Amino acid sequence: MGMSGGGGGGGPVSDMNVTPMIDVLLVLIIIFMVIQPTTPKGLEALVPQPPKNKDTPPPDNDRTIVVQVLAGAVPTYKINDQTFAKSDLTSELTKIFSTRQEKVMFVKGDADLNFSSVAEVIGFGHAADVTNIGIITPQVAAGH
Repeated sequence: MGMSGGGGGGGPVSDMNVTPMIDVLLVLIIIFMVIQPTTPKGLEALVPQPPKNKDTPPPDNDRTIVVQVLAGAVPTYKINDQTFAKSDLTSELTKIFSTRQEKVMFVKGDADLNFSSVAEVIGFGHAADVTNIGIITPQVAAGH
């Protein structure tokens, strides 16, 4: 005969068997871990890094394209310190990036400016087939 833990016979057991429930929960945990998206969602932004040594100014780089939006009654647009009309931005950016392998552009807007003007410049960059567009914030410009 088999071993029994108590005296009494083989009557019904009043304890619940939780082993199948634990198995189902472990399978559900594994399923939710597998289907969880691992790619981050949101705006991808490139932020230029401040120079390591704050005493020396950064070297002038012809490869860096910065489009500035200056606040005023009518916003002023500059590409690397050259003023352009709003209607000419897309054609000028297309001309600049047509010969470049690396298509990176930074947008810098005044603090008083609505973001819609900056977003419009980002749209001009996408129209000119720029693949990476970064935003220069006041904190980045100050070197923090």
